[in-house]
Amino acid sequence: MSAARRSAGLLLHRDGADGLEVWIAHMGGPFWARKEERAWSIPKGELDEGETDDLTVARREFAEEMGAPAPDLPYAALGEFRYSSGKTVAVFAAAAPHFAPAEIRSNEFELEWPPRSGRRRSFPEVDRAAWVPLPRARELLVAGQVPALDALERLLAGMSGSRA
Repeated sequence: MSAARRSAGLLLHRDGADGLEVWIAHMGGPFWARKEERAWSIPKGELDEGETDDLTVARREFAEEMGAPAPDLPYAALGEFRYSSGKTVAVFAAAAPHFAPAEIRSNEFELEWPPRSGRRRSFPEVDRAAWVPLPRARELLVAGQVPALDALERLLAGMSGSRA
């Protein structure tokens, strides 16, 4: 599979007032501006040609999309998740109870907007990010990433089972 068809991302989690929360990002740009459900993503990005270290890419892409470095934590591989388009995303998880950037400063992409206008505009890849309770994250995340939440729950259940 070519690197252009593969992404890597970080799924931060913490215990919130109402249970498990995950850090997810709302996709930027005019297509997503008025959408909520299925318009959020795990902070992630594509591997460049020749890149092979998914975690390194996930940390880089997190920093680019959040405008803050990925927390220096031990990350657990949750697995690879395939979208209906065939693209895969490798996801890594870490408990980050204190992660709270003062602001999100995402990198930008360029797009012809309005369509067929001949004008190019820049938009942030991510326009906001937040800690979201797991049930709500299931509604907000793009469908291809929801299985990563299941994998996170299995990982955490296994960790709590091993401490018993």
